[in-house]
Amino acid sequence: MNIKRAKEEIKNTVEAYLHKDELGDYCIPVIRQRPILLIGPPGVGKTQIMEQVAKECRIGLVSYTITHHTRQSAVGLPFIEKKTYGGKEYSITQYTMSEIVAAIYEKIQQTSLKEGLLFIDEINCVSETLAPTMLQFLQCKTFGNHPIPEGWIIAAAGNPPEYNKSVRDFDVVTLDRVKKITVEPDYEVWKEYAYEAGIHPAILSYLNIKKQYLCYIETTVDGRFFATPRGWEDLSRLLEVYERLGKRADREVIIQYLQHPKISKDFANYLELYEKYKSDYQVDEILSGVIRENLCDRLLKAPFDERLSIVGLLLSKIGSRFREILEQEEWMERTIQVLKRFLGTEAAQEKNSSGGLAALIQETEGKREQLRTQELLTRREERIYSKVLESLEGYRRELGAWESRHLEKEGCVDAPSAREFLQKRFGEASDGFEADFDEAAQMLEHGFDFMEAAFGDSQEMVIFISELNRSPYCIQFLQEYDCRRYYEYNSRLLFDEREQEILGKI
Repeated sequence: MNIKRAKEEIKNTVEAYLHKDELGDYCIPVIRQRPILLIGPPGVGKTQIMEQVAKECRIGLVSYTITHHTRQSAVGLPFIEKKTYGGKEYSITQYTMSEIVAAIYEKIQQTSLKEGLLFIDEINCVSETLAPTMLQFLQCKTFGNHPIPEGWIIAAAGNPPEYNKSVRDFDVVTLDRVKKITVEPDYEVWKEYAYEAGIHPAILSYLNIKKQYLCYIETTVDGRFFATPRGWEDLSRLLEVYERLGKRADREVIIQYLQHPKISKDFANYLELYEKYKSDYQVDEILSGVIRENLCDRLLKAPFDERLSIVGLLLSKIGSRFREILEQEEWMERTIQVLKRFLGTEAAQEKNSSGGLAALIQETEGKREQLRTQELLTRREERIYSKVLESLEGYRRELGAWESRHLEKEGCVDAPSAREFLQKRFGEASDGFEADFDEAAQMLEHGFDFMEAAFGDSQEMVIFISELNRSPYCIQFLQEYDCRRYYEYNSRLLFDEREQEILGKI
């Protein structure tokens, strides 16, 4: 199955294992909660989906790569203990608590999350001395003498033998005690994630043409060469920062991430052309409503990969703007929720009402810190919390300054007037958001203007609409903005069939 379906299966398993009956007992007893065993090629996203599941299910996560451990760190160190049996004292061997089990208890203390995922990566690449311990772990849910705490679900991952010479096969007895999920790379599924994660548009544009290179592992007489989804994502982050720093990533840089000479050279050449297209076509100018006839004429004569790159540049700019708008909308909604709470409290009636607002700001900061401690805060949530706190602090300062002026001038603060002042300031911010939303909508309309002028009802328009349908930010924005041409083209063109036919010909 693909990685998206695998994530759904793991999430469903977690919810099922942690579901309790009316007596507070787990509906599936711990002994019947099979460990999840995820098998798939390197870099396909096995570790990432475990992190996502933990955040979405609001549970803890302890993650270990077992190849980094010895038998002593996994099982614990031996020590001698005296015990009496049948009236006679014996010396027996006991073990200190496993480092891995101890890490779970540390996580519980740190986060107050009593349920979670224990994720063991590369489980089928353990050393000879550690192999029996791993079999015991999967079969009995213990490390040495110490059981995994109740409420903690075991998940493990490994690579198939064709990708790793160190892999050892599990026997039937072990496999019969696990919930095995086999994952295969799927470009269309990865692309959904890529849009949400903000993967560099040059990478998306390139892989739209050569999707077979998303996960490509080749063994030759000269060695093993590969490109993986992890490599593409890490390269994307580097390209993003290099652009901010004004640096250039050439073939020698790219091959550090895509360890396949042919793919690295091919993408390096494509990246040079992509940067040239970005400079030549001035996408920002196009999306502001300026359409030059000479550029449209040039595109008519351009090769298909150039035309596809321009479509990708337009989509990237539009999608990035939609993401900014939707995040702005969310932090404004959260901000107004706090302001409504404040205006409904007695603190809003006091002379120092800005002090009451400060208390709610502190409470919001506390919620963010709690999520950070529990490691449940995503990058998007972090950005939104930062903007909410920044906005609230700005309102607090403005309200404090307004109160000081009012006290100095009239000797008292009129509570209704303070409320009106705050409502007016938020209304101004709301008007600014409406203007930003309209500006983003116009970007989309100008994008359609250019696509119609340059391509008409062509294969490029098919791909343009299809990619709008794949981007979660575009879909969400279009639920709020009624774009007539988007719906017209959707109903007129057979996107899925035509897009596959077009890209297949490439």
